[in-house]
Amino acid sequence: MDIVIANKSHAIYAQIICDTIAESAKVRGTGIARRTPEYIMTKLENGNAVIALDGDIFAGFCYIEAWGHGKFVANSGLIVHPDYREQGLAKKIKARVFQHSREKFPDSKIFSITTGLAVMKMNSELGYKPVTFSELTDDQSFWNGCQTCKNYDILQRMEQRMCLCTGMLYDPKSKDSDEPKEVKTKVFQRLKQIKQNLFLKKDKS
Repeated sequence: MDIVIANKSHAIYAQIICDTIAESAKVRGTGIARRTPEYIMTKLENGNAVIALDGDIFAGFCYIEAWGHGKFVANSGLIVHPDYREQGLAKKIKARVFQHSREKFPDSKIFSITTGLAVMKMNSELGYKPVTFSELTDDQSFWNGCQTCKNYDILQRMEQRMCLCTGMLYDPKSKDSDEPKEVKTKVFQRLKQIKQNLFLKKDKS
């Protein structure tokens, strides 16, 4: 399995990437913002993505978005093809795109919004901290990208202050990013409990 920085030669995978993201959202029943093949192609061609390939077969993907003139970057669209799940590939892709982000945007804060507990755990291990949405980018074009998410109405009702997603942030200038792994694990467990309580309340409403 190769996990490489994408380039224009990988544009042939844009459609299957979009299809895999859309299918995952349908199966999981959670909010995942959809992307067009044209949008994915720009990420591939600009080297702002990593792709996992088993020979020439698509296995996984994640891309980088820059916001606020590069003050913030996000690792988005993390996806693993169903044939390659339960093998630890998502964690490897996440680590690779995080490394690529740090190398390409060394002074930028890296953030994530997600409903997935597995992604939260990976973020915690990389040094992300849970934060309020006010600590994330105020670039409206980022939040406009949430319009295709099934939970967008909640985000709007909350005036973009919160949603079912949890905001997480890695600040390269923060000493907290180098905390021992056991501390990060405790943060994740606390975050997991909060998220589970939120979903329980949603199910009962």
